[in-house]
Amino acid sequence: MDFAFLREHPHLLPTFLTHQRIRETPVGGGSISSASRLTLDDGTSLFAKTWPHPDGPPPGFFDAEASGLTWLRAAGATPVPEVIVALPELLALEWVEPGEPTESGAARFGRELARLHAAGADSFGAPWPGYIGSLPMDNTPSDGPWSTWYAARRLLPYAVLSRESGALDGGDVARIERLADRLGDFDPGEPPARLHGDLWPGNVLWDQSGRGWLVDPAAHGGNRLTDLACLGLFGGVAYLGVVLEAYEEEFPLPAGWRGVLPCHRLFLMLVHTALFGGGYRSAVLAELDELGF
Repeated sequence: MDFAFLREHPHLLPTFLTHQRIRETPVGGGSISSASRLTLDDGTSLFAKTWPHPDGPPPGFFDAEASGLTWLRAAGATPVPEVIVALPELLALEWVEPGEPTESGAARFGRELARLHAAGADSFGAPWPGYIGSLPMDNTPSDGPWSTWYAARRLLPYAVLSRESGALDGGDVARIERLADRLGDFDPGEPPARLHGDLWPGNVLWDQSGRGWLVDPAAHGGNRLTDLACLGLFGGVAYLGVVLEAYEEEFPLPAGWRGVLPCHRLFLMLVHTALFGGGYRSAVLAELDELGF
């Protein structure tokens, strides 16, 4: 199978893989999916993701990622791998040869991310059902305001899941509910931005030229500070200060934006308590403490 043939017959990729007609090399791909590098007969490489369990992925799991990648790529703002094959059981993408971040590449990434956000979205949410990690993410479109949408679709659902699993207790959830009631205080009133949606540093792939690519999105229309807050998680993306400075030169941020970041980090921390348990409870509480709730 060469690349031209795959373009014409994408549905045949699982058959060729099952019968070992394509060279497949495992690569690191995260904790949710299994990832591999596929080498076709003409030397073309692809990045493939499959579900590691025999019962198959949740309904629409790979379709959500493919829709998000295509939507982000359509903005023409920041590099996003092209979706080559999107099937219920697997996803195959353009291969990006990894490299190392550079200061100039980080500045370029900041400017390009600003242009992506400025491309906007028709609404908060998205036209497709979403996932973040292996968890469903409610993308039901909404005209906002952002504060109401974010509380109902992002904070409270994962707080409830975390309480049900024992990762958070009732008092923790009550604090989150109090914040949800006051989110309007943290809403700059901006229109929906085109977001990656899960932009922690591991989802920025630096290529051999030092350019940052967006991978593994939970894409939707939202508040652009969500992406910027996520870039600072877990040690922060390379040259974070350079990224933010270049971003703000391209697309100035609202006054007091740094003080709002805990609202946005809280969403990702709640996803972690819902997925991985009480080990992340202290991170949830730290964001609430910083906000005074």
